[in-house]
Amino acid sequence: MSTAYLTCPLCEATCGLAVSFDGDTVTSVRGDDDDAFSHGFICPKGASLKALHEDPDRLRTPMVKRDGEWRQATWDEAFAEIDRRLVPLVAEHGPESVAFYLGNPSSHNLGVTLYGRAFYKAVGTPNIYTAGSVDQLPQHYSSGYLFGDPLSIPVPDLDRTQHLLLLGANPLVSNGSLMTVPDARGRLKAIRERGGKVVVVDPRRTRTAEVADQHHAIRPGTDALLLFALVEVILREGLADLGRLADHVSGFDDLAELAAPFTPEAVAPHTGIATTEIETMARELAAAGSAAVYGRIGTTTQEFGTLASWLVDVLNVITGNLDRPGGAMFPLAAAGQTNSTVPVRNPAQQGSSPGKGWRHGRWHSRVRGLPEVMGELPVATLADEILTPGPGQVRALVVVGGNPCLSTPNADRLREAVQTLDLMVSLDVYLNETSEHADVILPGPTPLERDHYDVTFTQLSVRNMANWSPAALPTDQPQEWETMLRLAGIAAGQGPTADLGALDDLMATQTAARYGLDVTVAGERRGPARLLDLMLRGGPHDLTLAELEAAPHGLDLGPLTSRVPELLRTVSGQIELTPEPITRDVPRLVAALGRPLAGPDELVLIGRRQLSSNNSWMHNLAPLVRGSNTCTLQVHPDDADRLGLHDGGVAAVRSRAGSVTVPVEVTDGVRPGVVSIPHGWGHSSPGTRTEVASAHAGVNSNVLADDLFVDALTGTAVLNGIPVTVTPAEEQSWTG
Repeated sequence: MSTAYLTCPLCEATCGLAVSFDGDTVTSVRGDDDDAFSHGFICPKGASLKALHEDPDRLRTPMVKRDGEWRQATWDEAFAEIDRRLVPLVAEHGPESVAFYLGNPSSHNLGVTLYGRAFYKAVGTPNIYTAGSVDQLPQHYSSGYLFGDPLSIPVPDLDRTQHLLLLGANPLVSNGSLMTVPDARGRLKAIRERGGKVVVVDPRRTRTAEVADQHHAIRPGTDALLLFALVEVILREGLADLGRLADHVSGFDDLAELAAPFTPEAVAPHTGIATTEIETMARELAAAGSAAVYGRIGTTTQEFGTLASWLVDVLNVITGNLDRPGGAMFPLAAAGQTNSTVPVRNPAQQGSSPGKGWRHGRWHSRVRGLPEVMGELPVATLADEILTPGPGQVRALVVVGGNPCLSTPNADRLREAVQTLDLMVSLDVYLNETSEHADVILPGPTPLERDHYDVTFTQLSVRNMANWSPAALPTDQPQEWETMLRLAGIAAGQGPTADLGALDDLMATQTAARYGLDVTVAGERRGPARLLDLMLRGGPHDLTLAELEAAPHGLDLGPLTSRVPELLRTVSGQIELTPEPITRDVPRLVAALGRPLAGPDELVLIGRRQLSSNNSWMHNLAPLVRGSNTCTLQVHPDDADRLGLHDGGVAAVRSRAGSVTVPVEVTDGVRPGVVSIPHGWGHSSPGTRTEVASAHAGVNSNVLADDLFVDALTGTAVLNGIPVTVTPAEEQSWTG
């Protein structure tokens, strides 16, 4: 018997796990009581690590499609097939004929995070798409223009705040999102126990709303209106106080004019929140001893997602709560800087560098002219790029740990598009709704068979920490970093048998140079361990990988600390509170005040998250698709009565993009006029090999998401506030 201490790589919380083995057999997975960050907390996802490791549907050898049939292949055969087809395609049509889609699982993988960039750079295409444009690009865009770096994202200092305002966020289920936080329930409970207050704004009475002091059921898609009204009250009543940031903020004087149209009286009819409630929210926020405003996917995946993200930070600034204990603060990660989906880049490649600010739109998509943001294009236009003939047409797609044919807007259209490609390669461990259309599938080892350090999410942590997890089990499978280097060798013209050692040395030399180090300080290490050691040595906490190896339960590097002005990378060297690339969208929001109010018969669709679910990629694990983790249409009793729906019945839901039939769940947990379907379901394709997921198929809410309905500034798809019609359906017509 033995026990390995690991960091869970399955969601953003990065909880510590104690995994026990009898030989190579997993006997138990439990929370690590001694973990420096999570202190024994574990959620159902972490507990499912054994099921993921042992899943019989998991691919363990490469798959190559021959004459429409899948066949197992050796690794050499798989790479030779990619070389045979990718290189001449790029030679004939140019690098822009290749597109990448990087899914959420890739951001939880150290090898992909650190080595994927070698492959992407070797291809040289501008067509990079990620899950970020499905859920988070507005936050990066806002941070880029306010602070000069799209990766400088403030997070609530949960352990010290006295007042927490959450919009469109459900951390008791998500375990944080763009906010790394184990045991969110315990931390929110602690706020209330020390006399603080938790306020939730959400169209649904979520698990987080149930434990909050107040819940405001907002009309979906109107968060920017509410946030601007809070700003208007604070400014009009003289409640603003920049505190220690007073000498580090520019643009404050422009706010009052921008906010003037958004009085509580003007926005109340649109938001569904009463004027007096809005005024009270603003006054309490401004009066709190310390406070943090936090908006998440409900605010970023709507029509005014960037404005909403910006206004969250505006409120933190004007109440004096940005960059101070108990407010919204900037983590100081021990190693490097990357984000959850975009390949590692140096500041110049991100569009920013010290003192030169940040910019977006350095190139645009070919068909719809949507702007690049942080090196990627909006996935809402990927199908256009594949289906539209002409120079620059995407003819090959490489999917890295993602399922875009299920998880992106107007998913059916993308599914049709990928079937027209000349070449598709998936790096995935499942034959899923996307990889079923590939020509080659390259699997990777299980989380227990690879080293792990969370480069991405330590940058978003509510407390500074570092934790190294060496592989707990041996494997004969190539590690993902080796796969990425072989693919980089192919793209660079070195063929499928390129010298991986030489490529790895090049990566290490470049990493060392970035931090002003001699590469030899990392000794005999290879692969991600060497790169991470260099990043730790060059990082702000002056650590080494050896120190982390000696601390199997992780290192607590202390609470968040104030980092302004040193953190700022804007041209002015200040927080640019009203940057033109953001405020130019305010007139469109003003115009929204003139729209007719929603009628009693109008319905809008929102998504929802479930504790045992992480998008689509864990639905083949039996422990995570049982109990209340089901795919239903939640509808308010008043709407159900009006529409002739009943609990347990079936409804047809239609939007401009598509339609689904789905079981009905009547609940007062959603506000009238709102219906909700969870994200990530729809496992009904006969071409997949996911027995558990297929037996719990559900319906795909992204069939209803409109790829033409996007945030104007970033092109991020609107997933919350989609106009739909709902009617009763025959039970035998349920597509789930």
